[in-house]
Parts: sequence; C-alpha cells; structure tokens
Amino acid sequence: MRKLKRSTSTAVLLATLVGSAALATATPASAASYHCTTSSYTVDDPSYTGPDSDNWDFDVRLCAKRSGGYIYTTAKVTWDGPYAAKQRSSFTFNKARFHLQSKKSTAGTDPVVKYANYTGLEHALEHSSGHGNGSYETGTLKSKTSGRYQYLADGHIELDWSGDGTGYRKPLLFSASPRV
Repeated sequence: MRKLKRSTSTAVLLATLVGSAALATATPASAASYHCTTSSYTVDDPSYTGPDSDNWDFDVRLCAKRSGGYIYTTAKVTWDGPYAAKQRSSFTFNKARFHLQSKKSTAGTDPVVKYANYTGLEHALEHSSGHGNGSYETGTLKSKTSGRYQYLADGHIELDWSGDGTGYRKPLLFSASPRV
C-alpha cells in the first residue's frame, strides 16, 4: 500500500512539473494590434478673406489590423483650425466627411474591399475648441480577408466650404496604413 501511494505521488508530481514546463515555454496569446501611419495636410479656407489666419492643419492616423480572418480599419482625425473659425464655426462648412477604405494590397492600384463615409466630421469641425482645435474618430470597418493577400487602411477628407459655391473640393489625401 505504501508503494502505491509513493507511485501515485510521483505521478502527480511529474504531471504537475510537465504541465508547468509546458505553460512556461508556451508563447502567450496576444491580441492583434493596429499598425498605423500618421500624415498631415494643410488647407486654406477659400471662403474667408479676413485678417486672421484661415489655414486648417489636419493630422490623420490610419490604422489596420488583421485578426481571425478579418481586416479591421479605422482612422482618427485631429486638427488645428484657425482661431477665427470658432467665431464663425457654423458657417465654415456646408458638408465635410472622412472617407475610410479597407484595401487589398496588390500590384498596381489597390482595390477597395469596403468603405464608409463618416459625415460626423462636419459636426466635429464646426464644434472645435475655443482655439479651433479638435479631433474625430471614425467607426471601424470589418472585412473578411483572404489568406494570401495583405490589406491596409486608406482614406481622405472631403470638404464643402460655405460660401464658395463649388461643393466638395479636391479630396485631402493622406498616407495609407502599413500592410497587415
């Protein structure tokens, strides 16, 4: 009976050591993280001719991550608008939007897999801080991926300035995210 207890104790101890060693050598599971690129663009308000500066400095951070057979893309826009914009904020834009795209990376032009227009950018721009600064984050696009391709986030800002009568002007282009 004593021999059986010793054998059982040895087996339990050995199993515990093997299990501990397996846990110690296993790589920890980690959630996929976003890969991002930030770029800038400065644009002049064509409808403002006052004495103050009227430039809008935009920074856009485009991010992509790949996880579980999907590509996730998102963007964050920050800006340093003119101080004078706060006094005339509701008159600065007729419309403004951020156009976010998930793209498949290929030779030549990268095809768009999914896109969305985030029109909440207009409200955020027109409700900038007292110094004309602010930020806006898009939602996240989720798209099914193919294992043999890489993907990326791309996007641009489209502005329709009040008082110039031209509708959306040329898009403000930013650098795409790294491929994932």
